[in-house]
Amino acid sequence: MHSNKAAIDSLQLTKAYRSNDPPAVADLTLKIEAGCVFGFLGPNGAGKTTVLKMLLGLTRPSSGKALLFGRPIDRPHSRERVGYLPELFRYPPWLTPREVLDYHAALAGVPHAGRMTEIERVLSMVGLASRAADRTGTFSKGMQQRLGLAVALLGHPRLVFLDEPTSALDPLGRVDVRDIVRGLRDESTTVFINSHLLTEVEQLCDRVAFFRKGRIVADGSIDGIVGSSRGVRIKLDTQANGVATNALRAFGQVRIDGDTIALSEITTAQVPDAVAALVARGMRIRAVIPLSRTLEQRFLELMDDKC
Repeated sequence: MHSNKAAIDSLQLTKAYRSNDPPAVADLTLKIEAGCVFGFLGPNGAGKTTVLKMLLGLTRPSSGKALLFGRPIDRPHSRERVGYLPELFRYPPWLTPREVLDYHAALAGVPHAGRMTEIERVLSMVGLASRAADRTGTFSKGMQQRLGLAVALLGHPRLVFLDEPTSALDPLGRVDVRDIVRGLRDESTTVFINSHLLTEVEQLCDRVAFFRKGRIVADGSIDGIVGSSRGVRIKLDTQANGVATNALRAFGQVRIDGDTIALSEITTAQVPDAVAALVARGMRIRAVIPLSRTLEQRFLELMDDKC
């Protein structure tokens, strides 16, 4: 195995539900350092939830090994101070948030003497302090999700698994979750996020992995996964014309839209020369804007069945 200092360390972790079918997860080898905010991305049915369940001891791997902070995942002690927000959850509608959290705090081993203080702390973190005495049956799906996040944060976990943590939240709720995750990072808490909301992942994660048909197909930093600029957009102070096209043809594919020129596949080193070519022909430049792929575009490329 790898160094046991990693928060998550797996070696060829595999799960096959039926002997004749392809495995749901195949040979997952993954190392996530403590304090990292990690995004785990893939389409429905890719096997992401199976990975979470194996790491949390909710389903047994068919083969392979994994450690959480150096402890094998088949031992209950590996899940000490591990928080989990599942994608699908439901709380008894007759309980209040305080009662839900008190029950889960007891399961998590939070000492009784400081339990209420801890409950009030997580309620405040997720914005439910004013609704702590209400019945959960009166909560919207977004408020239920906030409560689930509060459960995952009980006891100051060292590692938190969040499965679609913002799927039911409005934009303000998503901002709150981003702030919470950043606060966890500041406390050196490791956060494993499984999400379809790629813009959220792009803003939060130090590292991402794309998961497709049970296997990791790309893994690295956001910049490393997305890649560098693929072109520039040049804005002129007048309408672009054929002179601009001729000036830039040697630098890549040119597309004109009013006062804007999109120049694709140009290297960063070539940009000053392209600008100089326009200026030499009497054109004035108002802005030069890099064109970069988004995480969503890279996701679609990697998930394309033609690849």
